[in-house]
Amino acid sequence: MLAVPDHGRAGPGVEPLRLMAVHAHPDDESSKGAATMARYAREGAQVLVCTLTGGERGTILNPAMEQPGIRENLTAVRRAEMAAAREVLGVQQRFLGFTDSGLPEGDPPPPLPDGCFALEPLDRAARPLVQAVREFRPHVLLTYDENGGYPHPDHIKCHQVSVAAFEDAADPDRYPDCGEPWQPLKLYYHVSFHRARMLALHEAMLAHGLESPYADRINPVDSAAKSSRRRPLTITTRVPCADYFEIRDQALRAHATQVAPDHGWFVVPLEVQRAAWPTEDYHLARSVVDAELPEDDLFAGVREKVSL
Repeated sequence: MLAVPDHGRAGPGVEPLRLMAVHAHPDDESSKGAATMARYAREGAQVLVCTLTGGERGTILNPAMEQPGIRENLTAVRRAEMAAAREVLGVQQRFLGFTDSGLPEGDPPPPLPDGCFALEPLDRAARPLVQAVREFRPHVLLTYDENGGYPHPDHIKCHQVSVAAFEDAADPDRYPDCGEPWQPLKLYYHVSFHRARMLALHEAMLAHGLESPYADRINPVDSAAKSSRRRPLTITTRVPCADYFEIRDQALRAHATQVAPDHGWFVVPLEVQRAAWPTEDYHLARSVVDAELPEDDLFAGVREKVSL
């Protein structure tokens, strides 16, 4: 059974706050919501990252890591990177045991490999997450939207199992062998790479006389392309976490096979980021507590619920 350490600062009569972030691959936790997790962990909340796959089919994106023994042992390497990242973030982390599906490329794309996570039946894919929810008892669950944040098959499946676990973990008739039922109180989707944030960072870089890495991504597009885009998620919750951006970047650099030290992630100076966009942003998808929007706290409405 997963241990639930009591290192919170809740004080007498108050249950420690618990946050679970569900991700598809190692490194996803460091590029989406990492500063938020670092902040809450240092404020005394218990934070658990559930990583659904081992990233076995990931590409080595950092040329410096194209070394003998890396590709042949990529599963072990990525687990070691994940261990380093979770130490930086100050969170717990658990692999749920599925096999990376890879990102199919081509027109048409090739079929997904047998036995991969994206092809798992939903009942089977959700089971270990339901068990983790019942063991850890999170008040808040973080995951991706219906599109997976971007349309990687594992990210889309991650969304599906997270929504299923949010519902099924509370149902005593579902997965009765996976522990005592538990109902998370809020479910959020990451809203990480949206236009308003990119535009703010772009303009801030220009104001500082620096070259913006977002110039090509914010240029106007023709109306046909605009009409084909899915509707962006509404940002309901902006969590101030600028003081933890450096920790976020350290955690991301720990995934050395995936991110080079000079990657575009790190082009915008931290002081520019802190001034231009000091939050990480979310969409409240479901809540079983009263939630007054907009929010600046994932635990809004929860803090009152867990007070005794």
